Amino acid sequence: MNCRKSLAVVLFGFCCSLAVSAGAANNDLGIGSSASSTPGSSADQQELRARIHTELGAGYFSRGQYAIALDELHTALQANDRYAPAYDVLGLVYMALGENKPAEDNFLHALDLAPGNPDIHNNYGWFLYNRGQYSDAMQQFTTALANPLYAKPQSALTNAGLCMMKMGKPLQAETYFGKALEHDPNDPQANYELANLYYQQQRYQEASRPIARLLANSAPSAKLLWLGVRIAHKSGDHDTEASDSLLLRNRFPDAPETQLLLQGKFD
Repeated sequence: MNCRKSLAVVLFGFCCSLAVSAGAANNDLGIGSSASSTPGSSADQQELRARIHTELGAGYFSRGQYAIALDELHTALQANDRYAPAYDVLGLVYMALGENKPAEDNFLHALDLAPGNPDIHNNYGWFLYNRGQYSDAMQQFTTALANPLYAKPQSALTNAGLCMMKMGKPLQAETYFGKALEHDPNDPQANYELANLYYQQQRYQEASRPIARLLANSAPSAKLLWLGVRIAHKSGDHDTEASDSLLLRNRFPDAPETQLLLQGKFD
């Protein structure tokens, strides 16, 4: 989406965090700077410009304005070509554009400059996950989680759970999703993935709890409502099934999930 500034992760989008504001002053995380600086120095001003343009680039990226995002990020690197978060967000932009080589090059360069930054490890892990390199992705998520200064570990925990699902280890996946919710009980991606896992395992009563938290705290999407309808249908909660079905039909009449509902294809 978290791959987090960082930036809030859009539910059911990518589950990654953006290291755009967690970095400028955190040299204990290994974030590079062109020179040691004193307040008000030229190097200090260059780093400030790099941070501002990186944050602007991340904002445009989150809205899908990739060309403008690239311009802002290149401006950031003109100010400070050792500013690791700019390379990190460049990796995310190129990943979204389907350009895997420059995406990976930028993630690796960011890690060269900031080897201890958990956000960058999480983002690079998400890139590897999307390429089907689940073991390599897990290494990145594990490295991110090993950092005690990681501000939002629920992002990497949820991503690690997704990896476990792909690797055929649902018990471990459940553990990771549960740990993510210990950090943030309302985390949208962790709640969705846990509910979906329970649904797949036919644990419908357990699935109803995270899906109810989601619907109470998140703007409903067709995907979210459809999972809620199916869980309610399987658990015999007819009132919830009816209300979620009505909401799905009214808000998303043309969505594929609505067509499945109208056809009665709950499985």
